[in-house]
Amino acid sequence: MDLPRIFTVRESSHRIHNPFTPGKLAALGRALHLAPGTRMLDLASGSGEMLCTWARDHHVTGTGVDISTVFTEKACARAAELGVADRVDFVHGDASGHVADEPVDLAACVGATWIGNGVAGTVDLLTKSLRPGGLMLIGEPYWRREVPDEGTAKACHAGSKDDFLPLPELIERFGGLGYDVVEMVLADQDSWDRYQAAQWLNLRRWLDGNPEDELAAEVRAELTTGPARYARYQREYLGWGVFALMAR
Repeated sequence: MDLPRIFTVRESSHRIHNPFTPGKLAALGRALHLAPGTRMLDLASGSGEMLCTWARDHHVTGTGVDISTVFTEKACARAAELGVADRVDFVHGDASGHVADEPVDLAACVGATWIGNGVAGTVDLLTKSLRPGGLMLIGEPYWRREVPDEGTAKACHAGSKDDFLPLPELIERFGGLGYDVVEMVLADQDSWDRYQAAQWLNLRRWLDGNPEDELAAEVRAELTTGPARYARYQREYLGWGVFALMAR
């Protein structure tokens, strides 16, 4: 049970595995007014940057769960680096089936709602771990502008135009699931660039060092077409944000 290698190659230098800069992640933590001792569960926690920095800055505690052995090891190392290993722990496992042993104050899935087969299923999964009155975080793409055709949607790594909603409709979708949106921090084009463009350098450096690897042809193809496709489609059409929710 692990991520395909291409994911860890592509994002080998990333501490945040979505289009958020450290500044935006910090802004989100401040906006939530987290009380010291807030207990978190972070499903699909990646390299653990949210839990680790919020443990340092806001004195939260909690657990992250991620399917990647590479990212889980990086998360543990980051916790030690920041001196918060006594407050947070990271588990290698399938986040799609993980429920906390005890209810938590903050349950999060930031950028990986496929673990619940979409927003509704992920909200349902997180609800199983969340105490009454607790806070939920969902990171999710949305369409920044009208998508003209299915080809554009697929170029944005969506299966179809219907995979994502425009921002107002996404917020209404949360309401339809019984949750109020009480905060949000949105990615911008610069934070998208920092997330996506950093991948190209990771891929190129890996390719230069591993020209005979079985992944080399896939990496070369991605480097050849990916940057222009991103600039033409994803940068223009796809938004992303983290939404803080509370049950009605």
